[in-house]
Amino acid sequence: MSSRGSGKARGSGRGLLFWIIGIPLLLVLLLQAWYFLHICWWVNHNPESTSFMREQLSKIREKNPAARLQHRWVPYNRISNNLKRAIIASEDANFAEHEGVDWDALQRAYEKNAKKGKVVSGGSTITQQLAKNLFLSGQRSYLRKGQEMIITFMLEMMMDKRRIFEIYLNVVEWGTGVFGAEAASMRYFGKPASALGPQEAARLAVMLPNPRYFGRHLDSGYLARRSSLILLRMRTADLP
Repeated sequence: MSSRGSGKARGSGRGLLFWIIGIPLLLVLLLQAWYFLHICWWVNHNPESTSFMREQLSKIREKNPAARLQHRWVPYNRISNNLKRAIIASEDANFAEHEGVDWDALQRAYEKNAKKGKVVSGGSTITQQLAKNLFLSGQRSYLRKGQEMIITFMLEMMMDKRRIFEIYLNVVEWGTGVFGAEAASMRYFGKPASALGPQEAARLAVMLPNPRYFGRHLDSGYLARRSSLILLRMRTADLP
């Protein structure tokens, strides 16, 4: 083969390699930049909705096209410290200390899941849960988990713990179509989030791992027992 022919072949190979590897890599980098720019904006601006909220609204509207979410943003200082302590005690005891991922909690979750033979514990921190809610779907996969970790580190890099927690408290799901502390407090107790007492806060915190189920089963024995345990743990919860 002539040198000219060999050069053409090498050029064609490089072009094919660019389309196979370069274009997908560029798209992934653009997606990460899109996530990062949103996070930068949300440092000082409140998100109007999240990917998870939009996904749930779409499902609800399959049955009721006129349905709307119950959601109202309130600032951090208008959410009871009882609820903040209850959620940290229940969901992420080391929230004030870790840098987005609690590796010890992940190890415990892995061991627990291996023992049960199925996924019964996720080990996700509050920041990881927020990353998923803001941008990702509810589907579970290693690829989605990897993306969740990247977004988690972006959040921790750009925001302080108080801001991360404020957004989380305002967008987390608390029942079918119920999002944020204010909507949950009004829905279940008929009072603003600022007025929640310790027992009420503990019950709301315990609902978080399975909010749609507990939203329909408020008289659950597990809910009562777990709430009593969270009440005890709340005393030592550190707030950001």
